Amino acid sequence: MPQLFDYLPPEGQALPPAGSRVSVSFGNRRVIGLVMDSGEVDDATNLKRIEAVLDRALVPAHLLELIHWAGRYYGFPPGEAINLVLPGVLRRLKPFRCPPPQRLAISASGRSAEPRNAPRQQDILDWLVDGVLTRDELLSRGASAATVRTLLAKGWIAPAGQEEPLAAEAGPELNPEQRQALAAVLRSRHRFASFLLAGVTGSGKTEVYLQAARAMLRRGRQVLILIPEIGLTPQLIRRIEARLGLCAVVYHSGLSEGERLACWQAAASGRARVIVGTRSAVFLPLARPGLVVVDEEHDASFKQQDGARYHGRDVAVMRAHLLGIPVVLGSATPSLESLNNARSGRYRLLRISRRAGPAVQPSWSVADLRGQKGALDGELLNAIDRHLEAGGQVLLYRNRRGYAPVMMCPSCGWQADCHRCDAHLTLHQRASILQCHHCGASQRVPARCPECGEPDLQPLGAGTERLEQQLQQRFPEVPVHRVDRDSMSRRDEFGRLLEEIRRGRPCILVGTQMLAKGHHLPGVTLAAVLDVDQALFSADFRAPERLGQAVCQVAGRAGRGDRPGQFVLQTRHPEHPLLAELCRSDYLSFAGHLLDERAAAELPPCAPLAMLRAEAHQPQPAQAFLRAAALRLDDPAVEVHGPIPAILSRRGGYWRFQLWLQARERAGLVHALPDWLASLYGLPEARRVRWHLDMDPLEL
Repeated sequence: MPQLFDYLPPEGQALPPAGSRVSVSFGNRRVIGLVMDSGEVDDATNLKRIEAVLDRALVPAHLLELIHWAGRYYGFPPGEAINLVLPGVLRRLKPFRCPPPQRLAISASGRSAEPRNAPRQQDILDWLVDGVLTRDELLSRGASAATVRTLLAKGWIAPAGQEEPLAAEAGPELNPEQRQALAAVLRSRHRFASFLLAGVTGSGKTEVYLQAARAMLRRGRQVLILIPEIGLTPQLIRRIEARLGLCAVVYHSGLSEGERLACWQAAASGRARVIVGTRSAVFLPLARPGLVVVDEEHDASFKQQDGARYHGRDVAVMRAHLLGIPVVLGSATPSLESLNNARSGRYRLLRISRRAGPAVQPSWSVADLRGQKGALDGELLNAIDRHLEAGGQVLLYRNRRGYAPVMMCPSCGWQADCHRCDAHLTLHQRASILQCHHCGASQRVPARCPECGEPDLQPLGAGTERLEQQLQQRFPEVPVHRVDRDSMSRRDEFGRLLEEIRRGRPCILVGTQMLAKGHHLPGVTLAAVLDVDQALFSADFRAPERLGQAVCQVAGRAGRGDRPGQFVLQTRHPEHPLLAELCRSDYLSFAGHLLDERAAAELPPCAPLAMLRAEAHQPQPAQAFLRAAALRLDDPAVEVHGPIPAILSRRGGYWRFQLWLQARERAGLVHALPDWLASLYGLPEARRVRWHLDMDPLEL
């Protein structure tokens, strides 16, 4: 709902301050509310009272200011704010027993306490006088969980602070470019500044983050490090803890509700000195913030695609601005949005042009697939053989999971299509199913063609499952590891595989984007991108940028150790100007040309863009709503285009259309949207569709 709701304070009590968590009556329900503001009213006769104030000023003022900004900029209803700043257990009335802390210490009041007729309580206090103990150690000495909870409730014991469990490792010596980048960040340690750290893959960007974090921690400040995906967490956590000598607190959607609450409370109290999390961690309360880092800032995973559609990177920059602290955005392949901000002077560009240590950039070559049958040509197979014989590891990138992206009848041309989406069904041979990777619909593989009865249906193309099979047949003595969402479904499975890979034994890795992002794999000496041609002719204007990022990220996995690396790019269009530009220059030069093209076409990031999307089971209601919405927007600063079908016009049984909203100045677009959006809720056509606004959209 697009508005806030007014309540009176509880009977006989003062107004609760902004940021308080309260319980209220809403219709015929009791729900949790978050106080956003307070003021005077002329007539309060129709207002209900707050039933109870559960936590006063739970959300700090600077975090409220951040969600106010995010709601205005991204155009989501104010009620979405509570989902951003409070973990799930604090959004429900049902009591929740917090998981006990794992490390416990005696408090000041506990040192002077004299529990009467409670010898087990006295034993625990006596044990903790000598130092911090874990909960398991207390239980092994004979303490009961109930007694530990009692002492925590009395405040006689408390969660132990994040102390240094090990001496921090010194880490490698920084090269001149790394030292210059670090000095620039530390010069801004007392004020807001936004840095874009653009370093080639393997250049030691993480070492710059960690040295800056160490300096902030020495001053008693907290450090927030945002990463795009959970899969990057284990490797990065170990490195952070080894360098900083502190336990890092992790926050992401894969945690249990209790674990998320414990992290939230540790960040709010200041006990968590180093917090590592995915995009939602940008809204964690921080007691003593000192530095924000956004690693792999170009990654599309930082954009929330449902509910409040915010971008974690951009919210992180605004949060650092409100807190008056520096923010560092790091990537080997920066987004065009960040490069455009660097061009305009809003960000400071820090470049690291060479790899750290003795490692050098891999050699590049383009493999022409014209006339070749299958996804693996002979030259690439020979190269794989050479690198395996030399003791190296091989990484093959194919952004298609499953066995084959299309199943077709050779007699009549029938193709297996999803009945709910404008997309083909992907064959998963091991499970013997055809599955849609857009809506999740699946069905058994038919024994015959449904149209003509032909029994010999043919899979076309190659996904990771088919490549895994072909590689196992060609190299039976070498382990072949498939890395995609199908094969890495269990928790911690990916982390265990990375540990095995880092032992350095020869192996072949074949996978999707999970494998290409930010992983340090020093044993990989050959990397290849298989079949990039679809991105060369995409209707999405962002496709060339994504192609360049994927190619450079995969190439960067090779040669990161002490052996030289090789990179192979497979295509049936080796003469394409986009590939030629990518191969003869570095990524920043390639991205600079893309920025010039975007500016000439008046496309993001050189011109602001918002999309109003609508979907319905039939195309007419969605189009009618968007036409009515376009008529409501009467602002000469905003150009309206559409309704336009989405690139995937039908998904999950819904027809999808959109309005493009463009303006020359971002401020003009942002100013025009709030009142217009509020008016759309009253349109009769709005009741027949699902709709939302997407500011700075990444998907078309």
